[in-house]
Amino acid sequence: MSSEFSTIALVGRFDDKRVADPMTALAHHLAKAGADVIISENLGAGFPARLVDRDDVGEQADLVVAVGGDGTLLYAAELVMTANIPLLGVNRGRLGFLSDISPTEMLNSVDEILSGNYTLESRLVLKSQLRSADGNVTTALALNDVVLQRRDTGRMLDVQTRIGGRYVNTHSGDGLIVSTPTGSTAYALSCGGPIIEPILDAVVVVPICPHTLSDRPLVVPSTQDIEIVLLPREGTNAAITVDGRPTCDLLPDDTLTIGESEHRVLLVHPPGYDFYDILRSKLHWGRDSRDRGS
Repeated sequence: MSSEFSTIALVGRFDDKRVADPMTALAHHLAKAGADVIISENLGAGFPARLVDRDDVGEQADLVVAVGGDGTLLYAAELVMTANIPLLGVNRGRLGFLSDISPTEMLNSVDEILSGNYTLESRLVLKSQLRSADGNVTTALALNDVVLQRRDTGRMLDVQTRIGGRYVNTHSGDGLIVSTPTGSTAYALSCGGPIIEPILDAVVVVPICPHTLSDRPLVVPSTQDIEIVLLPREGTNAAITVDGRPTCDLLPDDTLTIGESEHRVLLVHPPGYDFYDILRSKLHWGRDSRDRGS
């Protein structure tokens, strides 16, 4: 076993049998190989892992394995985002753009990785800073996206954006998505945004249900800060979510600034990983529609 990954944290929803079964098998496999397996949830004496506090995972683990969907991997990324700890995803969700290992390949892929046969991919992380009218600053980090969206049905938002200090547009609609390349295959994609190669340091700004059809997604360098201000409109409420986590509201006197974080997320890939192969598989590219009934 590779000594660099001697302590391995497992993350997943143990109340889901589809996750619990492969995670239990993986824990026994790792323990048999001599790894120090850690978890942050008490699963009883029969589970071969050491219990640690959630906040200590990033300090103690050499590798984090997330078993589940992309949401599970985003949760795991939150645990280690500032600790520079690599992440490995085993897919038990639906699409799984981030968690690229299937349960049938799990043990063989893990053995390859522990023997040193793997690649590391550094992913861009966004830093979101909300400066309120009273001067308070709320900061959050995002591997996927920062989303500004309306709270109330039927109430449109008017949002002004500046990029690199230059005025860009005033968007009217349901909100805005500011996404990394990692998040370009998530909410941003469903709103018509482009798919961005994960290794690029770029950010995409995607309007959500824009009132004007000419308001299109915009790809910008990650080095340029994006400043968002909510314009006053009677009866509107705007909420900010970061990687799907509700954080706070945006008021007309507040300023939301989104830029490149100093932190990165390291994803571990087994031999044979191919981003375009994942796209073809998940998005059904290259399949003849005439074969759907067969």
